Amino acid sequence: KHADVGVAVALPGNGLITPIIRKAETKSLSTIAGEMKDFAQRAKDRKLKPEEYQGGTTAVSNLGMFGIKDFTAVINPPHSTILAVGAGEKRPVVKKDGSLGVATVMGLCMSCDHRAVDGALGAQLVSTLKQLIENPMSMLV
Repeated sequence: KHADVGVAVALPGNGLITPIIRKAETKSLSTIAGEMKDFAQRAKDRKLKPEEYQGGTTAVSNLGMFGIKDFTAVINPPHSTILAVGAGEKRPVVKKDGSLGVATVMGLCMSCDHRAVDGALGAQLVSTLKQLIENPMSMLV
């Protein structure tokens, strides 16, 4: 019924935890960013409550912030999908008119547990996400 999205946070020393943004579909980008900043700090301080990291329907792992170009993330149950976000980097591209140019390109990889989410549905989600990233102002409406 809701998009409860876990966001992977690396813990100091070792380990990983995924605090959950509950009902993400009802929140603005700024609200999500604020919650995530708070969760990340409290996760690193090991001050999250169990209800803040248990459950969730999907997760996001961003190794792009470490310069990793692309990777495949492993689904952590009970999540049924995870989105791996790679680094944005300038690359040569062929534009729609056939000319050469430079664009910032970012890799995304969606892993789906096909027992819960059809891979074609996951592909539709990534396609929609691609459109939103390419047209970020559409997320502010």
